[in-house]
Amino acid sequence: MTEISLQETSLKNDRFERLQDAVNMVNQIIMGKEAQVKLAFSSLLARGHLLIEDLPGVGKTTLAHALAAVIGVRYQRIQFTSDLLPADILGVSIYRQDQKKFEFHPGPIFAELVLADEINRATPKSQSALLEAMAEGQVTIEGETYPLPKPFFVIATQNPLDLVGTFPLPDSQLDRFLLSISLDFPEPEVERELLTAQDRVLMLEDTKPVISPADVIKLHADCQQIHVSDALLDYVQALLAETRSSRWFETGLSPRAGIAMLHCCKAFAFLEGRDYAIPEDVKAIFPSLARHRMTVPHGMETSVMEQITGLLNQVAIP
Repeated sequence: MTEISLQETSLKNDRFERLQDAVNMVNQIIMGKEAQVKLAFSSLLARGHLLIEDLPGVGKTTLAHALAAVIGVRYQRIQFTSDLLPADILGVSIYRQDQKKFEFHPGPIFAELVLADEINRATPKSQSALLEAMAEGQVTIEGETYPLPKPFFVIATQNPLDLVGTFPLPDSQLDRFLLSISLDFPEPEVERELLTAQDRVLMLEDTKPVISPADVIKLHADCQQIHVSDALLDYVQALLAETRSSRWFETGLSPRAGIAMLHCCKAFAFLEGRDYAIPEDVKAIFPSLARHRMTVPHGMETSVMEQITGLLNQVAIP
């Protein structure tokens, strides 16, 4: 092994160690949710976006803030309301009389980590303002295209759809989110510790970055080097084919969802400290990848998650 490759390996190992430190720090703030934290980091490393659907007060905003704190990125929170306008998200061009031209004033979307809080409180017109940004990493205002910073990570929180004043996200926008998770209520022993431990707000104020935005970009590349075997590809394709069977869901997962699944599996394997992906990585991320993309056929009394569990049990691991 050459001196340069040895140095590259050392830098990669150092990035991985600092990444693990970042995961541990977030776990200290969001207690008892190790699986959800790992999925959140997987979404970040796979260059995806994250949707969190849950009741108010379970830690959705705290998770987003903690991720921004350990990475050391610019963090913007957009509170979605029924009167929110696309310009409130993207920005606006204002005419400068002294310069005889328009000057663009960037909106809060121009940050490395954006929290779209209660996204289904806003109207579809405002929700759709995120589409180009999330899909293309850029926004277009009055014919001018403006690139967004890198890395660019959107975490959206969503209230349960049965709450008053919500606008369900269209399928096209739901598909822009790589994973969807739910934090749920903490276990009793964890909740007791939350009640007696240091306030989460103070912990966030004291949290220092352990990885940088530049590290995240390099980690993106590290994750893409994870090996995927032909047998694992067979398993992924078998899962995709089974979702398209009408006995499980109204519509199956798209090829784009399959590609996203592979990217996320690689990120999950990297977090596990492996340079290869295994079927257990697929099974770990599949429920969060499928739950917001799938709907149960009309007349079925089972939930989406029950259908996903049944499908995973049905498809054999090669």
